[in-house]
Amino acid sequence: MAASRQFGDPGLFGEAWADDYDEKTPLDPRPAADFLAGLAGEGRALELAIGTGRVALPLAARGVRVEGVDGSDRMIRRMRAKPGGDRIPSVVGDMADVPVEGPFTLVYLIFNTLFNLLEADRQQDCFRNVAKVLEPGGAFVVEAYVPDPSFFDRGQRVETLDVTEDSATIEVYRFDLAAQRFHSQKITFDVDGVHLRPHAERYCWPSELDLMAAHAGLRLDRRFEDWSGRPFGPGSTGHVSVYRTAL
Repeated sequence: MAASRQFGDPGLFGEAWADDYDEKTPLDPRPAADFLAGLAGEGRALELAIGTGRVALPLAARGVRVEGVDGSDRMIRRMRAKPGGDRIPSVVGDMADVPVEGPFTLVYLIFNTLFNLLEADRQQDCFRNVAKVLEPGGAFVVEAYVPDPSFFDRGQRVETLDVTEDSATIEVYRFDLAAQRFHSQKITFDVDGVHLRPHAERYCWPSELDLMAAHAGLRLDRRFEDWSGRPFGPGSTGHVSVYRTAL
């Protein structure tokens, strides 16, 4: 399964996390779905890294015509097993290639998932290929955290995530500060043995995303701190950025 895949493989995250992704990331999708529905209007919407449909399904329930791309067939099968999931057209592929036909009114990439592309060139490819499938005036929405340099201190990190009577879970990180990249393993020790969940990201700041967007012919339209529309400011730890094509 995940052990046979390499960091940078588009399917690695899904193969490692699909079985209990929803349980391990119990986030309320409604604020994101409300925000995105307002941008999609009557047009087509595309979710890159659609996963188990956490946001796509409530967005489709609002009447939006949602389609998806994900690197993991395992993730897409989890979505299709949910009510309404089989009605969302989805393809398995590298999200940086945006392997679908446009035009779309809205493309969105949320929950830091752009950072799963481990090379700056591939992140730039994603912006460029999104721009190709957006209709004139269409929106590309990116949700991500603002990197905290203190988290990357000294090139490595170990965190204790959980300790119970019969298990312990830790997460270990190794950072490459020059490449703005980390590799991590979430490790659980229990009576059944050792369980590994690998992950890797190439993180970047909003200003770098703005530059990638500009190189792809997109412009920053609006930026908020979160899905509620709170203003983005110097103390914000996350952002929801809306980029647009020219009319």
